[in-house]
Amino acid sequence: MRHGGKILSDQLAIQGVTRVFSVPGESFLAALDGLYDSGIANVVCRQEGGAAMMAEAHGKLTGQPGVLFVTRGPGATNASAGLHVAMQDSTPMVVFVGQIARDHRDREAFQEVDYRGLFGGLVKWVAEVDQVERLPEYIARAFSVAQAGRPGPVVLALPEDMLSSAAEVADRARVVVPRAATPDVAPILEALRGASRPMIIAGGPGWSAQAARDLETFAQAAQIPVAVAFRRQDYMDNRAPTYAGDLNVGPNPALMARLRAADALLVLGCRLGDIATQGYTALDPADPGKTIVHVHPDPDQINTTYPADVPVVADAGAVVAALAPRGGELPGWPAEVAGARASYEAWITPKPTPGAVRLEEVIAHLDAVLPEDAILTNGAGNYAAFLHRYYRWRQYGTQLAPTSGSMGYGFPAAVSAALHAPDRTVVCLAGDGCFQMTLNEMSTAIQHGAAPIVIVANNGRYGTIRMHQEKTYPGRVSGTALANPDFAALAQAYGGKGWVVTEQAQFAPAFEAARACGTLAVIELKLDPDMLSTGQSLSDLAGS
Repeated sequence: MRHGGKILSDQLAIQGVTRVFSVPGESFLAALDGLYDSGIANVVCRQEGGAAMMAEAHGKLTGQPGVLFVTRGPGATNASAGLHVAMQDSTPMVVFVGQIARDHRDREAFQEVDYRGLFGGLVKWVAEVDQVERLPEYIARAFSVAQAGRPGPVVLALPEDMLSSAAEVADRARVVVPRAATPDVAPILEALRGASRPMIIAGGPGWSAQAARDLETFAQAAQIPVAVAFRRQDYMDNRAPTYAGDLNVGPNPALMARLRAADALLVLGCRLGDIATQGYTALDPADPGKTIVHVHPDPDQINTTYPADVPVVADAGAVVAALAPRGGELPGWPAEVAGARASYEAWITPKPTPGAVRLEEVIAHLDAVLPEDAILTNGAGNYAAFLHRYYRWRQYGTQLAPTSGSMGYGFPAAVSAALHAPDRTVVCLAGDGCFQMTLNEMSTAIQHGAAPIVIVANNGRYGTIRMHQEKTYPGRVSGTALANPDFAALAQAYGGKGWVVTEQAQFAPAFEAARACGTLAVIELKLDPDMLSTGQSLSDLAGS
């Protein structure tokens, strides 16, 4: 006989789980007891939003579901930000939520929440386990759903009385995740063969280090330029001659012009959403004016917004593996490749910004000194545009950033990455507003021995919002100013190390000291308040 918490932990071990993230609650004490001697590491976090983002980052890094435990009511609602990231980023994740006792339901009992109503539109599947005997069944299904087709988050509610009861029940074997068969790629090649200005767009789920290499091999042999979707820059070595840049919130105008002018698109895994298409203006959903080959593992994601001339239900990785040896069958478009590459290299040439500390030079330094396997993370804010524009990713699995645009993501993701890969350099770039959403997880980092380096871009404001505010309501500043702490001193208060950079020459030695310190490190950059983005300053906007 095993109680529900032990049955649960045994199923996690069978599914290959080695680490979970949690904020403890009395609603799942039996699960905590089951984890006690399971051999599964439990990373105890400080707030459920940060914990959920750590679990999501773990899913991105490993390709296996990140696992999260949170308690009922406030715990569940706090976690929802990380679940939204997982859904929009197509990241596999399994979330266990403590639930009130079964005989208390529908009475608005203490911390009662309708989990199906709360999470129904936010995750792939949500269910409640009513019988302890069915825990193996539900957990196996959760791990399958989280990974199959378009991956995403799954929520299982666990009534506390169910979880503490005991049963004699057989374990389920590790799930074999269903995958779409690799299709015949001849129609893809045929659609490209007749083009004069083709382009590849890579994004979404189904990628790996091998897939990134296969994409580069195919693009080089076929001589087709490759753009990547928002915050998927590690899907291809940015130094490759065929790499043309990323389709982001502030994209290279030359790349967007090339997208508009393309007469054939090979879309690999990407959903072709509003960011990649600049609010659906670069491609008209009613009349795209080009041949679209759309590869996606979920048939429901094809023909949703843009019509697919060649729909392909398959993992992007499987398709590029089949395409890689056949790129030489195409006529090649070297002029398109050369033009796209020249535009990209011009775009990443730093444009000076105001102030004694310049973020573009900080990123240039990181680009020059970081090892190829360094992991870089960020949340949301104008500061991130500097990283995306000026840093060149070399390897798959080295970029952790929310395509959902969630603030606060970068630091929990960095903690998760540092725990997963303690021998690799992990750098988080965060804005002063972004960092303060989850900086309490510095306590988690110290407790569990994670040692990321955090570079805080402090300009005393919610910079992205201020930028839009100045464009829409010039001179009427409202709700965007920040009163900030001494971030370096705060890191030291948590048990880490901290530095403050007020002059550009101070950054390189501070960064080297941070790399050498062996613990959580925070470098605060004192930026000129006039600095807004890679392309505009506050004074530029005021003068426009």
